[in-house]
Amino acid sequence: MRMVDMIEKKRDGHELTKEEIAFVIKGYTDGTIPDYQMSAFQMAVYFQGMTAEETAEFTMAMVESGDQVDLSAIEGVKVDKHSTGGVGDTTTLVLAPLVAALDIPVAKMSGRGLGHTGGTLDKLEAVPGFHVEITEKEFFDLVNKNKIAVIGQSGNLTPADKKIYGLRDVTATVNSIPLIASSIMSKKIAAGSDAIVLDVKVGAGAFMKDLPMARDLAKAMVEIGNKVGRQTMAIISDMNQPLGYAIGNALEVKEAVETLQGKGPEDLHELCLTLGSYMVRLAGKAETTEEARKMLEEVIENGKALEVFKLFLQSQGGDTSVIDDMTKLPTARFQIEVPAKEAGYVSQITADEIGTAAMILGAGRATKESEIDLAVGLVLHKKIGDQVEVGESIVTIHSNTEDVESVKEKIYHAYEMSTSKVGPATLIHDEITK
Repeated sequence: MRMVDMIEKKRDGHELTKEEIAFVIKGYTDGTIPDYQMSAFQMAVYFQGMTAEETAEFTMAMVESGDQVDLSAIEGVKVDKHSTGGVGDTTTLVLAPLVAALDIPVAKMSGRGLGHTGGTLDKLEAVPGFHVEITEKEFFDLVNKNKIAVIGQSGNLTPADKKIYGLRDVTATVNSIPLIASSIMSKKIAAGSDAIVLDVKVGAGAFMKDLPMARDLAKAMVEIGNKVGRQTMAIISDMNQPLGYAIGNALEVKEAVETLQGKGPEDLHELCLTLGSYMVRLAGKAETTEEARKMLEEVIENGKALEVFKLFLQSQGGDTSVIDDMTKLPTARFQIEVPAKEAGYVSQITADEIGTAAMILGAGRATKESEIDLAVGLVLHKKIGDQVEVGESIVTIHSNTEDVESVKEKIYHAYEMSTSKVGPATLIHDEITK
């Protein structure tokens, strides 16, 4: 086989075989296929697309390019959740203990954050003493014992995806549904879960800005998962404004605890119940999402979900007293209010601008080398549809410096007001099942 023939075949809109796709992935991973040929191939995919069969084979070739995690030592159906990212996305901190409280194993491998706030690992490390440096055996033992543990991603998972992802960014081929879907799903499949629930974000603060593209991506990923033997479902959720009220690591931990207590923001609570219901269904613990939802609501009401969260933190060295006294979480020196400049109803909150404001404070990483300040961030007081009076605080800035003018500027730029009443934003746009 020759790479030039693969490029030509895809350029002309023909379907590649499993062997041809394996040749492309293997050759690019081991360096025998150069960047310039892979760039040409990706541009051909960008314009011609891939069939569902091709996309599934492309995904599995990337999975097989490196290590694969074997979770067979963990009893039960292992269900994972993946979000395509957003601002204030605290769902994992709530979902993991919530689902584990129903005796469903949650073996979570997470990474560090790059962007608005930290990743799941960074947020959890806002709890004093909590650590993810545990051995694989300890990880398996904890999940079998407590039904929940979180470990940092390690090993050589999907090296082909890492190379291809880097190339897409500099060749204007990022917005290709087959390439996006295979990139996300290859990592999830290599991580070893039996079933996957996807939270595909759409809106101004998401990678997918419009609903048709988000729907196409969700369908492509669900189809890949089911084709390769992983039960997969997806929902499309709104990211035209931040999720919940808190953006920042310790602040999001506090909000997650409040949600597990049944006192969290309505949108975060609802999204966690929706995603969690699918996880419970895929684990075989409920026949319908309605039945699953009732089970999840019950473990919030009776306190079991919060107890599981405490046990999870304690088992990985965390100080569980922060649950009862959240002042023990990292706290910023200054809380600075942002007063509304005009009266009316909030019509839009550009999530990207809010995320950038949090990153300026130090809540996220601009580069992989950036240091995160776990204490800083933003707490919103007004969301889309809320009425605002002049001078009323719309956001509290949690900062370790009093110089926050650039942060205020971003916040004012993010908020748009209307003189007429505005309805609340739609949270769940669609649900994609097999």
